[in-house]
Amino acid sequence: MQIKTFQKPSELILEQDCVLVLGYFDGLHRGHKALFEEARKVAEDQKLPIAVMTFNESPQLTFSRFSPELLLHIAYPEKRYQKFEEYGVDSLFLMDFTSQFASLSSDDFIRDYICRLRAKVVVVGFDYKFGNDQTDSSYLEQHFNGQVITVKEVQDEGQKISSTRIRDLLTSGDVAEVNRLLGYSFSTRGIVVHGDARGRTIGFPTANLATIDRTYLPSDGVYVTDVLVDGERYRAMTSLGKNVTFGGTELRLEAHIFNFNRDLYGQTIEVIWLDKIRDMVKFEGIDGLINQLCLDREVALKWEKSEK
Repeated sequence: MQIKTFQKPSELILEQDCVLVLGYFDGLHRGHKALFEEARKVAEDQKLPIAVMTFNESPQLTFSRFSPELLLHIAYPEKRYQKFEEYGVDSLFLMDFTSQFASLSSDDFIRDYICRLRAKVVVVGFDYKFGNDQTDSSYLEQHFNGQVITVKEVQDEGQKISSTRIRDLLTSGDVAEVNRLLGYSFSTRGIVVHGDARGRTIGFPTANLATIDRTYLPSDGVYVTDVLVDGERYRAMTSLGKNVTFGGTELRLEAHIFNFNRDLYGQTIEVIWLDKIRDMVKFEGIDGLINQLCLDREVALKWEKSEK
């Protein structure tokens, strides 16, 4: 897959007609996947490549009062690129959503972006809006000299599958449901750094992680996870919280990797979130904590994905 970052329409160059998919795809969940399934059908039938034009960051940064959450993503960039490629995208065009871009009329957007990308077919979601007048796909059908495919809302258990719904689930720690709606496993990357080394003294040594991506984290708690180290996948239990039993005040991400005894300091590893075991609890003493960690370990080792 070709990936190109651009700043102005003149930099948009494709050598042949394409099926163009438009939207802001944070997370690339199952609702988004439906757009690419439609795009692939048309692309295979008309023997065309698939192109995507999307944005590096949330368009809300241009419209809303700033809050740090606006800079967070569900999936880090490389993971998004990987999913685009899996979904059949041949060319990915990335740009910043700026005030200048937001001021474009719908007609200018069609002329300067869609037509310049040699779109023969455009695929968008049912709630797609574009231009400074926020027109939808019906306007595109009237003013674009090509085919427009509008993909219907994708629901699960009577609710729309959306990035907002997934973010809400993360705040409650329901990572199993997050993974089901994404269609793949939610994960977090981090560099292994030195911590308090307290886990080693109680028989549960941990890899302490400093996260390296601007991605969401689930709510505080203890989780069943897998951890990727040098391409190998290990079962683990991971805690996210402030170590309240020991009076901690800083958020810590710590993974106890089973059947693993190597030092990993300075190495980047990836935590794959599978299910939540429990909330963080303040124990009165170390013995209570150790007893609970032994129970957590049994849950993590026996955990298997359920088919819902």
